[in-house]
Amino acid sequence: MLKLRKSDDRGIANHGWLKSYHSFSFASYYDPQYTGWGNLLVINEDRVAPGRGFGKHGHQNMEIISYVLSGELAHQDSMGNVKSIPPGDVQRMSAGTGVMHSEFNHAKDQTTHFLQIWIEPNELEVQPSYEQKTIPLESKQGKLCLVASPNGQDHSVKIHADAKLYAGLFDGSQSAQLALDTSRKAYAHLIRGSLTVNGQKLFGGDALFIENESNISIGEGKNAEVLIFDLSAS
Repeated sequence: MLKLRKSDDRGIANHGWLKSYHSFSFASYYDPQYTGWGNLLVINEDRVAPGRGFGKHGHQNMEIISYVLSGELAHQDSMGNVKSIPPGDVQRMSAGTGVMHSEFNHAKDQTTHFLQIWIEPNELEVQPSYEQKTIPLESKQGKLCLVASPNGQDHSVKIHADAKLYAGLFDGSQSAQLALDTSRKAYAHLIRGSLTVNGQKLFGGDALFIENESNISIGEGKNAEVLIFDLSAS
């Protein structure tokens, strides 16, 4: 089963300093058809104005991944981490028993553009933790690079969730395949460009819901950057 959701069908929130597109129900945006997919609960595409950001706030029992596209994100939390997250880095925060943090645009005179992703954990009340890794461009060029996984394999960040996240860059004749377990769900989110996934043409911001499929086939990219999620069915 393949279901295409167009970019313009996402929820939109414009707070002046923050413009956000919500792939799933979040804050004041609610659509009963889109409250998550498997254990993927949130993908927010955020653009934060210079010098602005999210003040200190709390999370509990959630795996949170930040994927910075441009600009730079400043992160500070109650675990003592004070970090800068540039494009190309993947950051993971396991909220577990509870954590407070803030995020601000750290890029002078430049909008910071990033994806915030929430995945439901399969372990509750874990000790809060933080991890950040740089994913070289060559690791994603023309291939799907594992960037988050339950065991931290292949230089990915480790998440307390039954999910894997892949990132890839595709252009021209570049293509990739990913085997799937038909009992699981998958999800493709195209960040930019255009790309064909299992015969479906996607453009920036589009998403493909995938179920009962044994394979993901990617090709016909044009300046494309894509995220692929391998997810539990519930």
